[in-house]
Amino acid sequence: QVQLVESGGGLVQAGGSLRLSCAASGRTLSAYTMAWFRQGLEKERKFVGGIRWADGTTQEADSVKGRFTISRDNAGTTVYLQMNNLKPEDTGVYYCAAASGSYLFRTARDYTYWGQGTQVTVSS
Repeated sequence: QVQLVESGGGLVQAGGSLRLSCAASGRTLSAYTMAWFRQGLEKERKFVGGIRWADGTTQEADSVKGRFTISRDNAGTTVYLQMNNLKPEDTGVYYCAAASGSYLFRTARDYTYWGQGTQVTVSS
């Protein structure tokens, strides 16, 4: 069992930056793939980016490439999402998710564990 807790959301003007954190408890994340998803006005949670813990490989959605960066800590307990040059369309609830194994899934249904989400609002 993995418990995930996100933090770092807030209100920021367009062009600003935020860093989200996802802290895990229960197990270390070395055997998991981690991802961030965003849920805006639509119900679907959309893939923002992910990291394969085993080798640190990352993937980002095309809409955030060059602006968002995913990283992890060496202790195996926290994943970060650094968001730069934020745009109003980045607004939404950001969720951290974990899936067992090393495949970096891009769809929400493939992730087993979820945090409660943190709100990010970008004003124009």
